[in-house]
Amino acid sequence: MLAKTVTTLDVLSGGRARLGIGASWYEREQLGLGVPVVPVAERFERLEETLRICLQMWSADDGPFNGKHYQLAETINSPQPLSRPHPPIMIGGGGEKKTLLLVARYADACNLFGRGGIDDVARKLDVLRGHCAAEGRDYDTIEKTVVASQAPLDDTDAFLAEVSGYAALGVSEVQVTPDRHPVEFAQRLGDEVLPRLADIG
Repeated sequence: MLAKTVTTLDVLSGGRARLGIGASWYEREQLGLGVPVVPVAERFERLEETLRICLQMWSADDGPFNGKHYQLAETINSPQPLSRPHPPIMIGGGGEKKTLLLVARYADACNLFGRGGIDDVARKLDVLRGHCAAEGRDYDTIEKTVVASQAPLDDTDAFLAEVSGYAALGVSEVQVTPDRHPVEFAQRLGDEVLPRLADIG
């Protein structure tokens, strides 16, 4: 159903969908939505099977899928997404043993948390580089994105310094979290921060 939903969004948006996925960590949200909370090891097993199913459904292979957690008699997906070869896959999280390995195997982008600072992001990207080497994957084909730790409007200079540090690491996208007034937040971000980002590149 997830693959079909992303496909539908991709078709409706003219090929602009992106699948952002992770192993789940926010148990309050899971419980609030009635999603079963399973052990961490099982979450990663389910994540990898989900990635494999999506990639199979977005390919010419409409045969069965037989995993430990998911079994599909057919992986029919019609219509196929407009994005080629498929909607980009972004895996969120910075787990060095499993998450970043899954990025190297399956993803088009990684999404790291910036709360550990630029040095922590640099270290995680080095780990990703190692996984890519082991998997025979070109590290440079993976887009690097980060959730900023600095609030862009609280201290714009500190935020811009953080973004500049990420840019030097090859990060191409920095995500921010709006406050309780999203319209005003977006307006101020556009007026006060975005013009200054142009100098970073």
